[in-house]
Amino acid sequence: MRRLLLLSFLAFLSLGLGQNLLPAGVFGLTFREEGGAWVYEGAGVRLAYVPGVGWAEPPDPSLPPPERELLPLQALKALGYFQVPEAGTRFGSQGRAFRVVLDLPTPYPGPPQEAQGQERLTLLLPYLAPGVLQAPWPQGLRAGVRLLPQGTELRLEAPGRLLRHRLFPLQNPPRLVLDLYLLAPEVEEALAPGVRYKEVWAFAPEPLRLYLVEATGGRLLPVGKPGVRDLPKNLAPGALAVLNGGYFDPASGAPIGLWVQDGVTISYPFGRVALLWEGFRFFLDFPRFEAVVRGPQGERVRVGVNASRARFTAHTVPGPVGREGEEVALVRGDRVEAIRPAPQELSPGAWALTFPRGGPPFPLKPGDPLSLYGRLDPPFAYALEGGPLLVREGQYAFDPSRENFRDPRPLQAVAPQAAVAWTREGRLWLLVSEPTTPGVLARALLSLGAWNALRMDGGGSAQLWVKGRLRSPYQGPPRPVVSALALYAP
Repeated sequence: MRRLLLLSFLAFLSLGLGQNLLPAGVFGLTFREEGGAWVYEGAGVRLAYVPGVGWAEPPDPSLPPPERELLPLQALKALGYFQVPEAGTRFGSQGRAFRVVLDLPTPYPGPPQEAQGQERLTLLLPYLAPGVLQAPWPQGLRAGVRLLPQGTELRLEAPGRLLRHRLFPLQNPPRLVLDLYLLAPEVEEALAPGVRYKEVWAFAPEPLRLYLVEATGGRLLPVGKPGVRDLPKNLAPGALAVLNGGYFDPASGAPIGLWVQDGVTISYPFGRVALLWEGFRFFLDFPRFEAVVRGPQGERVRVGVNASRARFTAHTVPGPVGREGEEVALVRGDRVEAIRPAPQELSPGAWALTFPRGGPPFPLKPGDPLSLYGRLDPPFAYALEGGPLLVREGQYAFDPSRENFRDPRPLQAVAPQAAVAWTREGRLWLLVSEPTTPGVLARALLSLGAWNALRMDGGGSAQLWVKGRLRSPYQGPPRPVVSALALYAP
């Protein structure tokens, strides 16, 4: 029955537009019968029509006749009722948006607009756009349209949804575009004093849903063990929230990048931005790391680490190390296993020292003891490397070419993104986004007021667990990871 009524209404609307007859209320006018005449009033206008005689107010026989409460659009145009130009209308979709396009006679003079509201939205488009009456509004959106002297009024309602709109002009040819978004409600749950779980929308400019834990206090700790993979929730069973951590070698589970726990270096820098913290004070930086190799006779020499190359460089990440013209001392268990021409493949659980061919820092042969030591400058109790940098001091900072990402393709893919961010006021965010790119996430975080932010390992590793429950969306079984960031109650 509802379908038949809808089809009947659409048929009436199509017929009405074809004959230019529309209910008086569509024009902001009232209808009544008075002394045998049909009277229409509103907006400082009075019209009267006498059936069988013609128009009495104004007495113009050239105007098309009404049919009781139905008024001819052409009559109102001829009377100069509308104070705005007429525009053609088209409809379509753009991502999540339902799009209305007005084809304009001249360029739109106003600025772009955007706003978000709860369930209801009223807009006045400064054009006569009768085609909007035939808009195929998306399911869940109720729309009322009036053609008023000042323009086309839209009264929109989406029960149980957030309504957001963007209104912006385009040129060549001149157009005015209205994008409407029907969004799922936001979520907010208290977890502990000063700690809340949220699902919010950010805009960059398209809507992006973020799943985050916001904290104004608590204890944040890096958790995990090199070479051992598990779900983030299992790495910190008593935590309020756990976010996946930094990168790791898929084959061996060896962590990639700086990892400092209780002042002890677990893993060495790899040339990407790191989260550094003491208590609940957080910093972002490319770590300054002082590394020293101790030789067979107690000799000590400063070395570069991984991507921070020097004449002598220590390598701690599995994979190819060294360059043509160098030699590689392969070390396991603080003993030199072999010295070979570079490049060489570094296996999990080992590290290597590269140096110019024939020029080690001190006499060195297989079997000799060789140790690597390092410390942060300045020191921090905790650090975990991620990257790339997203936001720095309230400015967009995404530029992976400045960091040691050999393959940029994962950073160009649309995938879930994990990040750590905080506001200038000190509110910490541990978050995962729905699928997007890091650059879009950076702009979305800026729109929410992020002061600093860095990406953690993303894609299949991106996970936010809250009280043992996976809250971020995930396709398939969650992926075990090597490190994570665990937030404990204040």
